[in-house]
Amino acid sequence: MLLGIACMITSCMTDNKKSTDMKTIELTQEWDKTFPQSDKVEHSKITFHNRYGITLAADVYKPKNAQGTLAAIAVSGPYGAVKEQVSGRYAQTLAERGFLTIAFDPSFYGESGGEPRNLTSPEISTEDFSAAVDYLTTRDDVDTGRIGILGICGWGGFALNAAANDPRIKATVASTMYDMSRVNANGYFDAENSAESRYAKRIALNEQRTKDYRSNGYERDGGVVETVTDDMPLFVKQYHDYYKTERGYNRRSPNSNEGINKTAVLSFINMPLLTYIGEIRGAVLLVHGENAHSRYFSEDAYKRLTGDNKELLIVPGANHTDLYDNLDMIPFDKIDAFFQKYLDGNN
Repeated sequence: MLLGIACMITSCMTDNKKSTDMKTIELTQEWDKTFPQSDKVEHSKITFHNRYGITLAADVYKPKNAQGTLAAIAVSGPYGAVKEQVSGRYAQTLAERGFLTIAFDPSFYGESGGEPRNLTSPEISTEDFSAAVDYLTTRDDVDTGRIGILGICGWGGFALNAAANDPRIKATVASTMYDMSRVNANGYFDAENSAESRYAKRIALNEQRTKDYRSNGYERDGGVVETVTDDMPLFVKQYHDYYKTERGYNRRSPNSNEGINKTAVLSFINMPLLTYIGEIRGAVLLVHGENAHSRYFSEDAYKRLTGDNKELLIVPGANHTDLYDNLDMIPFDKIDAFFQKYLDGNN
């Protein structure tokens, strides 16, 4: 893929306040997404910063010829992906339906700032959603009382965590959600849910810390496998089919390349993300595929939600990655109706 033409963000950003940003970054101006550009939407690139001083890069999608102030939605995910992949597809599609949306690269990923690179954090990855809300409240074309968020895969869990902590978020959608704390601490399907298993992980990961410090670098986990074999789990093959093929590959995506720093796992083992989701007062829609290996994350999270504005939608026949880009499977009509209902200013 071509690198395209990059411009300094100070000259190409739109409607963004830079006075407190900690770092000026460069943004690629070519359309290098994994999905076609819509002729119904205006697209621009901006930056904003979180409260840790990290500058985040985002694509803004706005309905063409829109008038007045709009309901707005911030989108991110999946875990290990960038805004040119799944989150951008969701954001552009929702903009076609009348929302102002942003798809952002999380801290340490893609075009966003943050050192070391390719890191995730229970706190900072959650904070990025609230930072996106901060940014949206500064726009003259956004109704600040009508802001929602949408997280995909691991960022579905971060979205729920942000919604629990930030009442400005009026509606939250988590699509094909992972609880990254649970899967890292307990293994898939809770098969490693024991003190001994976690202790063994801590030994290995802290040995990796020693190696990283001595080498003055950070070893990465390898991302999605380069080749698949018959004995691999089906969901591993499905990840490969998205991240490692023309369907979803992007040169900046950790999952498409060398992956995330190995030691990122440590903080998730020790910090349960979804502790307070039962206190979310805003509306929540959980969307998951019937045949997704990860379905139990949404089903169990739903049991912990309270109030009459929470909903779980199981998509018949869909697997985990179908909800990344399969327009016949992603229930955009339902997601649209949910946001229209709960971002109408009267809820």
